[in-house]
Amino acid sequence: MLDVPTAGAAATDELAFSSLTGAAALLRAGKVSPVDLVRACLWRIEAQNPVLNAFITVTAESALQEAHDAEAEMRRGEWRGPLHGIPVAIKDMIDTRGVLTTGASAVYLDRIPGADAAVVARLRRAGAILLGKLNMQEFAIGGSSVPSHFGPVRNPWDTSRIAGGSSGGSAAAVAAGLCFAALGTDTGGSVRQPAALCGVVGLKPTYGRVSNRGVIPLAPSLDHVGPLARNVEDCAAVLEAIAGYERRDVSSERRPFKLHPWPSSAAHVRIGVPRAFFYEGLHPAVHLAVEAALAALSDLGARIEEVPLEVSTDRTLFQAEAYASHAELIAEKSERYLPETLGKLRRGATVDTPAYIRARLALAQLRRGIAQMFTRIDVLATPTVPVPAPRLLDYPGTFEDVLGWEADSMLRNTRPFNALGIPTVTVPCGRTDDDLPIGLQFAAGPWQERRALALAHAYQSATDWHIRHPARV
Repeated sequence: MLDVPTAGAAATDELAFSSLTGAAALLRAGKVSPVDLVRACLWRIEAQNPVLNAFITVTAESALQEAHDAEAEMRRGEWRGPLHGIPVAIKDMIDTRGVLTTGASAVYLDRIPGADAAVVARLRRAGAILLGKLNMQEFAIGGSSVPSHFGPVRNPWDTSRIAGGSSGGSAAAVAAGLCFAALGTDTGGSVRQPAALCGVVGLKPTYGRVSNRGVIPLAPSLDHVGPLARNVEDCAAVLEAIAGYERRDVSSERRPFKLHPWPSSAAHVRIGVPRAFFYEGLHPAVHLAVEAALAALSDLGARIEEVPLEVSTDRTLFQAEAYASHAELIAEKSERYLPETLGKLRRGATVDTPAYIRARLALAQLRRGIAQMFTRIDVLATPTVPVPAPRLLDYPGTFEDVLGWEADSMLRNTRPFNALGIPTVTVPCGRTDDDLPIGLQFAAGPWQERRALALAHAYQSATDWHIRHPARV
């Protein structure tokens, strides 16, 4: 058992809930060391994870060694950047050299990769410290993080509720102060939806901006890797570390990339509001919070107009690629999959070649056409999730009900942006009467992460939703 740091539990909690950029400033000023940061996070993991179930694997020994190494580098004046000495954690879908990587499945209980995923290698080069691997929905196929070989992830704001998914452990860990940032994967909203339900910031970059090499595939045409953090600046810092061309990844593209400096004002930003589909069937608290956020943006000088947005709800492409990604494993180890996961994957077994080709062509046409939308507006704004985090006891009891629940509410507002492939960020924008977080989603044109993050930052600067954190669980 780790001893409580000498500063005491309250001071440890305060340090663990620092922003990433704030912790980096403390390191630069010599007020704390990387060892202090790692110990604060490990102490909170030990105290909180038995309830939250956010971590599958905690790499405490190697994290402390990395912290001592980073401290030595800093004493020599060798600074690598804003992530140097910062403790982060990785979704268990993403390969880590020498560390168990399971996809939260019994299929891969003994899988230890021999190499880091591209994004993990980039984080290590940036000086980030790996705390461990995060729980998730089995093989990332769903929006709850309930079906996991390691048990469900619980929401830090109310542990009787889901954390969202599939990157539920990533969102819960960041929200609960168990790490300063995390990586997740997003094929239908799996970064943004849990981020919204847990009250943190989550970003899905443009498709091809961040490499998928070394990530267990789900649907390669829709898969994205993205950061989760406690504020927009922190999310941007992680994105700057992990973005970049990877020649061994066919989905990776070589594109100019610059985030800073970004505009600090929302004045004259043209915000499109696609009310059809995205604003339908909202929980009353979500409706009120999002409308208040739009009013706040208008007060900040943004120009808001309603716009149409073509939405595809066809799942042919996803189903075909998900099944193809798992066909060999299903043939060999179907009994090791959870029933819900296996049922979802097998839906793609009957998709024929012509249907897949038509779906792939439709995706290409959709992505090519979306750029036209951003000639008249700068950013789209929608609710991230139509409802607050549901209770674990209310998780649907039948397979068909799970599919409807995800399509009608849990992933309804996030899935379209995976098809479009455009950068999309969620920020906290309110609370329900039960103090559950609500998220607001901003999407910009292809390769325009800077534009989406700038508006998110302007909104964040005018509110205080992002500085709130849950009480001890």
